[in-house]
Formats: sequence, structure tokens, C-alpha cells
Amino acid sequence: MKLEGEWNNDTSGKLGALREIMQEAVAGGHRVLIFSQFVEMLNLIRTMLDEEGVKYEFLTGSTTNRMERVDRFNEDKSYSAFLISLKAGGTGLNLTGADTVVHFDPWWNPAVEDQATDRAHRIGQSKTVSVYRLITKDTVEEKILQLSEKKRELVSNVLSSDGP
Repeated sequence: MKLEGEWNNDTSGKLGALREIMQEAVAGGHRVLIFSQFVEMLNLIRTMLDEEGVKYEFLTGSTTNRMERVDRFNEDKSYSAFLISLKAGGTGLNLTGADTVVHFDPWWNPAVEDQATDRAHRIGQSKTVSVYRLITKDTVEEKILQLSEKKRELVSNVLSSDGP
């Protein structure tokens, strides 16, 4: 899939918001997991981080040395960000080196997002983890978020039902 036009801070409010989050995170010594379901979006974020001089790791479904990248991020504090495709990062990763999670785009299934967020909430995590979900107002993303919240509520009601 080819994206038309240029994506930059002038055309993408979300990239601008992420740039601000990253500037504050780096200045405050925080380390960030950035999830997107779109590898092409991760590549655009990668370009933005390169422009900012932010050191990062990158993980998608085609990454072959997953654990090497995870270990490098967790152990080397010079890496401020880890860009991860939502499908590749949903299971099996322990990323306690991060204390901030950014979901760049919403996923229709809240459990998938929760699993991704849980990569930073692992045994050994000693810091409070902050989570950001970047949603563009008046778009399908807002509707996905509403659907996701309804699903969370439904699951909560089913699991907490006392029954007869």
C-alpha cells in the first residue's frame, strides 16, 4: 500500500503529538514503547525519531532477532524508544525497560491493546507505567474507541456477573 502525499507535523497532528511526547520523555529520562498496527506508520515514526536524534529499537513481524532487540532495549538505557507493530508485540515480550506506552492508532479489539500495554507491566517493573492512546477527533478512530469501550464494558459485566 502506498500512502499519498507527505506526512509531517504540518499534515499529521498525531505525529506532532508523538514528537512532543517523545521530547518530554527523553528530557525526563523516560523510555517509550510505541505501538502501531501499521508497519508503514512505524516507518514514518522512525523517520521522525531519526530527525529528533532519538535512539530506538524496531520490531515487526519480519524481525528475526526479536529477543536480541528486546534485551538490548531493556539493558541499554541509551535507547529511548521501541517501535513495535501491534501484532508482533502483543505476546511473549518482556519490556520492563519502558515506563511509557503509546498506542499510535486504535485497535478494534481492546484485549490486543491490553496485551501490548502489558509488555511494560511485568515482574521486575519498578516504575509506574503511563499509557497514551492517540485518537484523531471526528474520525473512524473515535468510533473504534467507542466500540472498544463497549466491548470492555460487556466483558466486564459478563465476568463479574454473580449469576442466580
